[in-house]
Amino acid sequence: MTRYGALLAYDGTAYQGFQRQPAPAPSIQAAVETALSRLCGRDVTIVAAGRTDAGVHAAGQVIAFDMAWRHSESDLQRAMNSQLPLDIALQSCWSAPDFHPRYDALWRQYAYRIRTAGARSPLTARYEWQLAGVELDMARMQAAAEHCLGERDFATFGRPPQAGSINTIRNVYMSRWSKVAEEDGEIWTYRIRGTAFLYHMVRRLVGTLVMVGRGRLTVKEFAAILNSRDLQRAKRLAPPQGLTLEAVGYPPGIWETARGESAKAESAHRWRNNDEASNSKDTRDKTG
Repeated sequence: MTRYGALLAYDGTAYQGFQRQPAPAPSIQAAVETALSRLCGRDVTIVAAGRTDAGVHAAGQVIAFDMAWRHSESDLQRAMNSQLPLDIALQSCWSAPDFHPRYDALWRQYAYRIRTAGARSPLTARYEWQLAGVELDMARMQAAAEHCLGERDFATFGRPPQAGSINTIRNVYMSRWSKVAEEDGEIWTYRIRGTAFLYHMVRRLVGTLVMVGRGRLTVKEFAAILNSRDLQRAKRLAPPQGLTLEAVGYPPGIWETARGESAKAESAHRWRNNDEASNSKDTRDKTG
């Protein structure tokens, strides 16, 4: 039996999140485990770096599983992709003794995409929050986003994913906005990297930051909401389709293969982000 690591990408539109759900609710985990079971003729359980919510996507999810496989890793990747639905695919696969994608991870990075074009775009609606005709203020949004940097209590923006946990402190290394002008509007992307995330944390942050960008909250009011640690003060939840798990970081020299493969997805989706990862670790992660 060999432990394998894999980089997984998926369109989360048709699924009730990553984590396995009671039948018949579809999940990413169930689809991947079903494909693995077909290949090896027995039940296989996967573990992941993070658990995305219903409708949330991934370009750099990292998973691991134990499996008896007599062929090459590239053969395993091809065989898996022949069994998986078209909206889920292994991007790479490697032998990874003792690797745990969740416990070994140093950070996770998410991106949230918003379109402010003059009209809705049906072709991209599955992957962005479309705010047709809305004007946003970059300077105010970025100033507010910078209040999220460092180790702080994010109780205002989410709940711990583990039942019974009261820990809402997270360490955020990157919190920034970028935008690209298009002929009929702008594409805004919010990127956040941290040790781990609370349930709905990123989507609540984005919803509140957009209120700042629209002039409905000041930067000072955003900071006060963050510091209040009151979940009732961050009621605006951005829709799930704009959110993507971009990448997961691992310690250099320990899981270089896993980190390197995940970094490929990160590079393709983060457009030259050169921020360095911290050495902090956290074993909890779920967002949406």
